[in-house]
Amino acid sequence: GLGCCVLVLLLLLEGSGSPGTPPPPRRPWAEERGAGPEGGPWGRARFEAVKKHLGAVGALSKRYWQYVACKVWQEGCEEEEKKEQEERESSPIPGWGFPLVGQDYLEILSALYCSFGKCCETGDCRIINDITGLEADLNGQLHGQHLAKEAVVRALQGFLQSPRPRKALVLSFHGWSGTGKNFVARLVASHLYRDGLKSECVRVFVSLLHFPHHNYVDSYKAQLQRQLSETLRRCRQALFIFDEAEKLHSSLLDAIRPFMAHHDSKGQADHQRSIFLFLSNLGGNTINEVALDFWRAGRAREEISMELLEQRLRLELQEAAESSYAHSHLLRENLIDSVVPFLPLEYHHVKLCARDAFLARGLPYTEATLDQVAQMMVFVPKEEKLFSAQGCKSVPQRINYFLP
Repeated sequence: GLGCCVLVLLLLLEGSGSPGTPPPPRRPWAEERGAGPEGGPWGRARFEAVKKHLGAVGALSKRYWQYVACKVWQEGCEEEEKKEQEERESSPIPGWGFPLVGQDYLEILSALYCSFGKCCETGDCRIINDITGLEADLNGQLHGQHLAKEAVVRALQGFLQSPRPRKALVLSFHGWSGTGKNFVARLVASHLYRDGLKSECVRVFVSLLHFPHHNYVDSYKAQLQRQLSETLRRCRQALFIFDEAEKLHSSLLDAIRPFMAHHDSKGQADHQRSIFLFLSNLGGNTINEVALDFWRAGRAREEISMELLEQRLRLELQEAAESSYAHSHLLRENLIDSVVPFLPLEYHHVKLCARDAFLARGLPYTEATLDQVAQMMVFVPKEEKLFSAQGCKSVPQRINYFLP
């Protein structure tokens, strides 16, 4: 835990020298690892340097270690800091000077400690917000969804860069089953939080699992509001994922509405850093019709623009009177920031999904094998057989037929 962090910090100090001094030239990596003539895990010179720093640890004052502890745990520090301040003012002997160690290294120590385990009750220290990594994984692992990639990255980047957003970020994912909605939601969680979906700041709700009976809607509503409030109190940045959103009762969506509403910029609301993802199959037919029209016209699917598809998708969602999702008036009140369409997947996209599934399990594959997996899927419409009816949803199970 903390001992590892201290050792790593000392190694950083050993390699960087005093503040303002450029670090010495690094030796080849192999020599540092002990492959050089000096031998040993680091080499004799590095061992002596680390030994020297470890010896210096014993000379660190109580004041220094109290400061480090406060940087990590932050409990009961105000009283100690006040006492230390009084001692410094009353004593003619100057205290320990932090410039020798450097404020940056103390921050590094805190970050390293947090990376090994929980360092705070709120879980905020586990927030990473790695948008660059998210974009890279979307480009490499999400197939056939140029609109979703761009919309999700742009929305998250703008929201997280805003110092004081006026409202929660609300994204609504739409498309057929197996087109990547859940996959993107998992990637978002894993790149915003070190613990991914297991983070205390992430809550996932599945309509038919968590709210199965309409007779208990009032009870569900109270429980849902309490869970949202508790998560928002615990985390300065929370992520809420609602799967099968089209099956949510309108009362439950009305219960969520206050947590997504606009707020006065003068006040800092607790839920201004919350992110809501709604996943729905609603609108899939409209998305597929647009994709099919482009294919029949001989135009590439990459030519489909967000403006064209989002406009038609919003219109369908607002006119779907039988849908409780539309009844919530979230679209009419402009609470949804972006309607993200997921296009139907074609044959070559299914092959890419099969390739990823083989690689994920460390199994060998050939082009012929990928074709066999893709041919096991059902494609529609009946005449063209263009789009996979289940997207890539059952591909991981299909490769079980090819196990040695």
